[in-house]
Amino acid sequence: MVLPDSKNKTAEDILMLKNGQRAEIIDGEMYYISPSSLRQQEILAWLEEKINNYIWESKKSCKVFKTPFPVYIANDKKNYVEPGLSVIYNDAIVKDGKCYGAPGWIIEVVLPQDRWTMYCLKLAKYYKSGVREYWITDLAERSVTVYNFEQRNYNRYTFNSKIKSGTLEGLEIDFSEIGI
Repeated sequence: MVLPDSKNKTAEDILMLKNGQRAEIIDGEMYYISPSSLRQQEILAWLEEKINNYIWESKKSCKVFKTPFPVYIANDKKNYVEPGLSVIYNDAIVKDGKCYGAPGWIIEVVLPQDRWTMYCLKLAKYYKSGVREYWITDLAERSVTVYNFEQRNYNRYTFNSKIKSGTLEGLEIDFSEIGI
C-alpha cells in the first residue's frame, strides 16, 4: 500500500531504502511503490512497443522510457517519481540516465491500492510540473483516462477503444488488442 512516510524527504532518501524497496517523493513526502503485477508489466511493455514502433516508423524525435526511470518532475530533489512510461520530447532534460523536468507524456498502469496516488496526487503534480498529457490505465475498471493538460480536458475510454495521443500526432492505440 502506498502511504506517506514523512515530510521533508529528498531524492537522497530513496538511496537509503532497503534492497528492492521502491518509493517516490512528492512535495517532500515519501510514498512507497506497490510491487507491480505481471499484468501491469505486460501492459507497460505492450504500450512501450506500440509507441516505439510508431516513433520508429514516423521518424519522430522523442524517446520512451519505462519504469524504473528516475524523473525529477519539478527539477528539484523534493519531487522524484518513477512513471510507468515517460515519453520525452526534449533530449536536454535527460542527463546521466535521469530526467530533470517534466516529460511530455506520462502513462501509468494503476493497481487498486494506488488509485489515490495516481488519480489525485500524481495528477496534480504532473499538471503543475508541465506534463502535457497523462494517461491512467486502470486494470480493475478496464479503462483509460486521458488528461490533455494543454487543451485542459480529459476523457475516459474503455479497453474496447482506439485512443489518439494528444501530443504524439498521428498515434492511435487500439486497446481492444490487449486482450483483457
